[in-house]
Amino acid sequence: MTALDLTARDLAAAVRRGDVTPAAIAAETLARAAERNPAINAICHMNPDFEAEADRVTQRLAAGEDMPLAGVPVLIKDNIWVKGLRVSQGSRLFADHIAPEDAEAVRRLRAAGAMILGITTCSEFGCKGATNSPHHGITRNPVDLTLGPGGSSGGSVAAVAAGIVPLALGTDAGGSSRRPPAHTGLCGMKPTYDLIPYGPSFPEPVWGISVICPIARDMGDIALAMEVMAGVRAEAPATLHIATSPDFGTGQVVEPDVAQNFADVIKAFGTAGIAIQSAEIDWGEQKGHDILPLQFAGLAQAYGDVWRKTPEVFDPVIAKQIETGLSLTGVDVAAAHQVSHRMRATLRAALDRYGIIATPTTPCPAWTAELSAPETIAGQPAGPRDHAAFTPQVNHAGVPALSLPCGKDHQGLPLGLQLIAPAGQDGALIGAAQMLEPLLKELN
Repeated sequence: MTALDLTARDLAAAVRRGDVTPAAIAAETLARAAERNPAINAICHMNPDFEAEADRVTQRLAAGEDMPLAGVPVLIKDNIWVKGLRVSQGSRLFADHIAPEDAEAVRRLRAAGAMILGITTCSEFGCKGATNSPHHGITRNPVDLTLGPGGSSGGSVAAVAAGIVPLALGTDAGGSSRRPPAHTGLCGMKPTYDLIPYGPSFPEPVWGISVICPIARDMGDIALAMEVMAGVRAEAPATLHIATSPDFGTGQVVEPDVAQNFADVIKAFGTAGIAIQSAEIDWGEQKGHDILPLQFAGLAQAYGDVWRKTPEVFDPVIAKQIETGLSLTGVDVAAAHQVSHRMRATLRAALDRYGIIATPTTPCPAWTAELSAPETIAGQPAGPRDHAAFTPQVNHAGVPALSLPCGKDHQGLPLGLQLIAPAGQDGALIGAAQMLEPLLKELN
């Protein structure tokens, strides 16, 4: 085991004790990135100032600063600004864009002693559930290089799963920092909306739902990152009650291994003394797909003029979304907003009734890296967003959720457990996940 195999919190503690220097960590991180990134294509831009950042952390330690992330290397998704680095949103339109300032989340990480290694790949504008694009190419899953890590935060997830860094930032407007961790055996958390400031950054294609998220190997590092970025402390529950739904009330089919894993996990929780009940969630006519016009309209508003002149500059999947957005009427967009608001009310009411709700994070494991979505789920033809059936509702409700690794399917592919909590209960959600994490590790 080397320093980079430690958790972020243990690595920072070792740095504060003087057991390892930031310079040594920087050197090992650069070597590991050079060794492991070519196979997975997770990092698209390296920070040329990385070793200098290590020197600055050393100077701050010498001055007596007590930094919770001292010397921890961190990677940042390609739609979050890092001052002086090329940040492109995975788009050829922004291939030469240099971020003029740090996003507030990045500034807080730096203040805590983190060292920014570079920028990770994402799908164009973060608007596709896979991490492949004409600009950055295909990002691959370290668990199986023929598969993708999902998206759009696939680069950050792949880098953590490959052991290049212990902590990374993603974003989440529909599950982009929960589904990819589920596909790679990691933890990812979507905070309550606006708990972590989103900017300064690019205009958001989907207004008012995207959040910045920590991605790590375990919940201890998620908790540390949330404390640094949001001031949230984990709250251990005196007792734990969980309401469960194997399909989140959507009727979406799931792979048999996913269904069996979820049933086994919930049974184990009950055996451990956790109070379990079934969650009844009635979405009515609401479907996750019915909110997609908001994304299409947002893309059309931002990039429609460019698409009209040079549609070939875009990822074909994104170009189609822009084209669709341009064809929408005001009535179409208003209808999508109504679905969003009803979805918010439905989920918030369910959370008020149940507290924490558990679902599978995804209805299927990872799929072929070249594809934007799996072609089938449970032997049935799958639509382009069926793999994301259990996550976007959380964004439209503005509530916190996270994904925990909870086992593997018969092929050895990781699966995830999603936990959802009422708005503002991020600390309680983290505490609940930390209570469940040892049970899941024992089960697996």
